[in-house]
Amino acid sequence: MSSEIKREKNDSKDEEVAAQEFLWKISLGFTPTAIVKCAIELGIPDILENHGSPMTLVDLSSELKCSQSSLYRIMRFLIHYKVFQETSMGYTQTPISRLLTKNGKHSMVPLVLLESTPIMLAPWHKLSAWVLSNEEDLPFEAAHGNDLWGFAAANPSHSKLFNDAMGCRARADVAAMIEGCPEVFKGLRTLVDVGGGDGTTLRLIVEAFPSINGINFDLPHVVSVAPVSVGVKHVGGNMFDNVPKADAVFLMQILHDWADDVCIAILKKCREAIPQNTGKVIVVDAIVGREEDYEFKDVGLILDMVMMAHTSKGKERTSKEWAYVFHEAGFTHYTIKHIRATVSVMEVYP
Repeated sequence: MSSEIKREKNDSKDEEVAAQEFLWKISLGFTPTAIVKCAIELGIPDILENHGSPMTLVDLSSELKCSQSSLYRIMRFLIHYKVFQETSMGYTQTPISRLLTKNGKHSMVPLVLLESTPIMLAPWHKLSAWVLSNEEDLPFEAAHGNDLWGFAAANPSHSKLFNDAMGCRARADVAAMIEGCPEVFKGLRTLVDVGGGDGTTLRLIVEAFPSINGINFDLPHVVSVAPVSVGVKHVGGNMFDNVPKADAVFLMQILHDWADDVCIAILKKCREAIPQNTGKVIVVDAIVGREEDYEFKDVGLILDMVMMAHTSKGKERTSKEWAYVFHEAGFTHYTIKHIRATVSVMEVYP
């Protein structure tokens, strides 16, 4: 056998092994999510954070009053995934585990807990049926008998978890906006956040730019439980009927929930709410197909699948698809500013 043929066979075998490895990881891909959720529920990140120094397995298991054997295996797994770190002195925190402390400033705990609930997992099992139904039998509705918003309205505990999860995303994205493109908010006297949930996003913006008077606009059942925030007024209503008037309208991860025709209708309502000569709509959403070295490129594609499973024909859009909905809604031009987050900032002008 020639060396060239032997090399080709070895390459083919390497590709097959790599394919098997990939599919093993895919078939058991829920495992990291489940174990991170387990660590959150056990309170491990908070225990390590509060302890302030490395903890041995004995100390940690004593604090948790649990088996050393199972805890060791869980920590070994999470150390492999760099969630925690092990030193000669014991287990310590990492940048990842600090985001898993329940009361941390930038905690992502609500997001992990939301996406790992049976409620949010069930629609994934309806995805293939939805595709074969020519996109008629929406996965979330097939799983729960109602769309995401109707289900949340009827289930206050899920609604709270959903809003908490959106709040933790907002904290990360707003921080990236304030750092990466603060000029977007300069000169604004009034800003209405459409679909602003519990007001977290607007509160953070107003804290950074105190001259802005904020209007947090969402469905009545959402704003009725929103906390009081200085500089923020909560207004209940429906964005399909009208949007409160302001210098600018803020849409953060709202349009990705909807099909193009619905996005166009929402944007038209937003255009009616702003001054035609000086107003703008600030759209904060993912842009699929960004540059190769973009840190969150994979996340954008994953979020597009999440939209498919959880929303009524929502999707993450390419820059070309964004241009289409902006133009069809009657806007003349827009700018794009990329930030270090899962989203980009688009300023859209009448």
